[in-house]
Amino acid sequence: MLKVKVGLRPIASKINLPTVLKTAILPGDSLERLFIATQVGEIFYIRDSSLRTFLDIRSRILKLGVSGGGYDERGLLGLAFHPEFYYNGLFYLHYSAAGTQGPVSLSESFNPNPCDPGTLNLRWINRETKYDHIDTIEEWILQSNGWPQKRRTLLNLRRPFSNHNGVNSLNFSPETGKLVLTTGDGGSGYDPFNLSQDDLEIADKIIEIDVDKNTYIMNPPIVTRFNELPAKIQETLTVMAKGVRNIPGISFQRFYNQYIKYAGNVGQDLVESIFSFIHYKPIPVTQLVQASFMNSEPDKEGFINFGWRGWEGNFPASIIRGCTNNQTLDEKTIAYYNEAAALSASRLQPLTSYFHKDTRPDKFGGTALTGVQAYMGKRIPGLTGSVVFTDLARKESQPQVRGALAYTTIRPNSKQNDFSVIQTDYDFGSQSAYYVNLGTNLNQTRLYLGVYGSMKVTDFNQGTVFEIVP
Repeated sequence: MLKVKVGLRPIASKINLPTVLKTAILPGDSLERLFIATQVGEIFYIRDSSLRTFLDIRSRILKLGVSGGGYDERGLLGLAFHPEFYYNGLFYLHYSAAGTQGPVSLSESFNPNPCDPGTLNLRWINRETKYDHIDTIEEWILQSNGWPQKRRTLLNLRRPFSNHNGVNSLNFSPETGKLVLTTGDGGSGYDPFNLSQDDLEIADKIIEIDVDKNTYIMNPPIVTRFNELPAKIQETLTVMAKGVRNIPGISFQRFYNQYIKYAGNVGQDLVESIFSFIHYKPIPVTQLVQASFMNSEPDKEGFINFGWRGWEGNFPASIIRGCTNNQTLDEKTIAYYNEAAALSASRLQPLTSYFHKDTRPDKFGGTALTGVQAYMGKRIPGLTGSVVFTDLARKESQPQVRGALAYTTIRPNSKQNDFSVIQTDYDFGSQSAYYVNLGTNLNQTRLYLGVYGSMKVTDFNQGTVFEIVP
């Protein structure tokens, strides 16, 4: 693959941790503006080279960083503008709501032991009292006076743990016109309750929401499973895919009269994966609920399954331990052999993967996938038609942390492909540079990179947003 070098042009600095970067045209405006959502609850847009406040919901976000030493995966996670935003002013938010901390928190650490079956098939019981927090998905409207106002709540989701809630989690599908919600398996590690492969669990799914259908339900119940939702809400939902561990959004790339869908899956211990697919057959939630009621299996021909928790990318989900005789080596044990075998034929294989340990000179050891975006611009010719992705922090970048930028392409024979690191010429000096987010404009001709100087959301104003330029 071609070696590509790019520049980073700072657009906004000294902001809080950016979770969403995307453009929209404001009603009455004529130009696309870059919108920046921060984890703590601010939404800015850039106009005349200055940062302007679009919405501030910090009071609606639960207190972040209290129990994790400043690190947190909750907050304002999703922002999407309706395809007709210019005319109707509608936009959508996904965030962890203030005052929803669970009365009894579940343990964050989970270590499955293949020699102890009791650790392999745990159940999430007493869900009304044993959970971490509640995520809400809301519809808002930009009023004619320029002030945003909440219109209704689409979903209230109870989450078992604090992590794996997704990021850049709301995007509209140009194919169906529906709002696409991408979250994760609900947290801890190894998906202890196996929510990912349970058809009725909302966690671990990519869900399409028909926001044009009015359910006339302003405040839905707090749920974890599809069958707990009122029928009117079930009728607005289809499941696009399942088996995701944690996911930094979905990107649609126009290819002739079709769209290639790209989605990344954050790995457990071994590998980060980028998936792609064109054809898929979503399953209406009403069918999933009916099949469960009838104790039958819905038709899953063409349904997308990313394979978690049986598979971590192209590997059966593994437990890594130090070798007792040689601590420089790692022992790997398959955590869920039976699940890996059962999913081996039905899972989607990754387009490309990169590894947490990789000694090849032109690769890098990764930490966590943080963004996946198609690029259709011509200003950076080596990237035209590719999919670009970011990793939080290269393993070999100590003492100053540096994220990684890379790309891959679809191969004509549809087989898996390698990836190439994108070189950057920006000097971060002695500052850490975690690559926390990747965004694009409406026609995917510009790329934006969110960088933060700390892993802690409580270390404020350490963020910079760059445009990736030739």
